Amino acid sequence: MAHSLFGQRSRISAAASRSQHRGLKGDCLDLASLEPALAGVHTAYYLVHSMGSSGNFEDEDRQAARYFAASARQAGVRRIIYLGGLGAEGQSLSAHLRSRQEVADILRSSEVPTIEFRASIVIGSGSLSFEMIRALVQRLPVMICPRWVGVKAQPIAVEDVIAYLVEALELPVGKEAVYEIGGADQVSYGGIMQEYARQCGLRRWMIPIPVLTPRLSSLWLGRSRRSMLA
Repeated sequence: MAHSLFGQRSRISAAASRSQHRGLKGDCLDLASLEPALAGVHTAYYLVHSMGSSGNFEDEDRQAARYFAASARQAGVRRIIYLGGLGAEGQSLSAHLRSRQEVADILRSSEVPTIEFRASIVIGSGSLSFEMIRALVQRLPVMICPRWVGVKAQPIAVEDVIAYLVEALELPVGKEAVYEIGGADQVSYGGIMQEYARQCGLRRWMIPIPVLTPRLSSLWLGRSRRSMLA
């Protein structure tokens, strides 16, 4: 149902063929494709973000959420369950987290009751942040790190996130709210990378740059995307 799932289409089709579920194709950046995908849906999960896109991810996030919200309302969807990013309103948030919270506001503006889970980095296959960390650690013995690598996160296992998402189906009407599901431990992104390297038996050297370096960050993210596709 989501633009960000197109890269996993074969896996989704295979899973659907082994069950009694039916897979439907939809693109959140193509309004016309959402109407048949949402027809007859009671609860819609919104697990889309555009951080890995080649364009302006904030603009794509905004447009995708608007199309999905309008289509969900038109289709009579009864509840939206959204997985966003952990971060308190009013704090100095990154562009990524600001976009995550803007998406939540857009979904709520549809007037479809919306449950928002706010998670930090999700540890497990399929999480874009985790796949980026895995790609970098596996391919780069020495890393010159942008400043945000020292930012503290509250990682949560993908299995726990899935459990929250499934349990949300059973929440009674009126329990639509924002639920923060950060893990109990606070650890930096650099610390997560070092722990991943340790568990893989790899030695990695990380050289921090103590200034804000947008160019370095963009190079890092570009390298991680190429590694993930390799």
